[in-house]
Amino acid sequence: MALAVVRDLRPEFRLETSEEVAAFEQDLLAEFVLARASAGVLDDTIRGDVGPVLGLREWFGRPLWEMEAQDLDRYFGRHRRDSASGTKVRQVAAFSVFFEFLELRHKAGIHAATGFVVESPLDEMNRPRGGTSARLRIPPPEAEITGLFGGWRCDMEEARKYAPAARNYTAARLASLIGPRISELCLLRIGDVRWDLGRFGKVLLKGKGKGSQGRGKKERLVPLINGSRDLLEWWVTGPRWEFDDKVNDPRAPLFPSERRYGDGSSRAVTDDALRTGLAEAVARHLPHQVGQLTPHVLRHFAASDLYRNGMDVVAIQEILGHEWLNTTMIYVHVAKSHVEDAWIRAGQRATARFGGTR
Repeated sequence: MALAVVRDLRPEFRLETSEEVAAFEQDLLAEFVLARASAGVLDDTIRGDVGPVLGLREWFGRPLWEMEAQDLDRYFGRHRRDSASGTKVRQVAAFSVFFEFLELRHKAGIHAATGFVVESPLDEMNRPRGGTSARLRIPPPEAEITGLFGGWRCDMEEARKYAPAARNYTAARLASLIGPRISELCLLRIGDVRWDLGRFGKVLLKGKGKGSQGRGKKERLVPLINGSRDLLEWWVTGPRWEFDDKVNDPRAPLFPSERRYGDGSSRAVTDDALRTGLAEAVARHLPHQVGQLTPHVLRHFAASDLYRNGMDVVAIQEILGHEWLNTTMIYVHVAKSHVEDAWIRAGQRATARFGGTR
């Protein structure tokens, strides 16, 4: 039997320009959505698949068919290091189905057009795992958080380096009061604190948002409520001066690093420095929470504390910068007596409404 030459009957297709690559990526995504819809997948589920894929593409900065396992190691190990286990697991499910789509339908075409062989970057080494219990980030009770920050503030006076200790304390305390992400804390500038806006003043939080379509609220003005204004006034008029004399420069970092630029001004603090500062304080003042109380859990505490003090969930959603209300609900943790307390309050309202009789 003689071997015949097999020739691809499709016209030759090569992606030459960035515009052609972008258009091809858009076509692939549209086909992916249509394929999922044709399989009877609900629209909310499809959005839940597309959002993480778009977020991964934005982070990677190149077409996802170029991604290797080491790239995903960096994504989960650094970029998403502080994300909840449940969030990572949901992202993995979305990535798995998208790369399966690319491999099943377009592996040959992508190779012909780009020279890259599509292969899922997920493997047994970097695949995040977590069950229902792992997805719950339940913060410590209010008394423990109060004790943590009370002891931490007392420690600052005896710290070997007062300014970094005060910085770490202020950033963590702010996270526990109004729930900014650690990435947003690192990006804050002096000019982002708008003292004259609204009744309390506001802070402009910036950074990569989340959300089911990878967008989220990338910028938002959050009122300086819950004691956060007093905290920032103390910081800006006091310990912040220990780093440099740029406190009146709106472009200077609100939370500086000890590292400096050539002109003597401070660089912005890194997330590792803030994480380390919190971890050390937890080890001293809340040792049973070591390895559990992270900046992300402080964000959960802020949501729960605001809800416990009467703020409605929609307002908390706006403060946290969530795209979807159901995400905010995951962050709100209530006391075990919450249902009983709500029942008693409802009974009191009913009694008042009906003139003392029920």
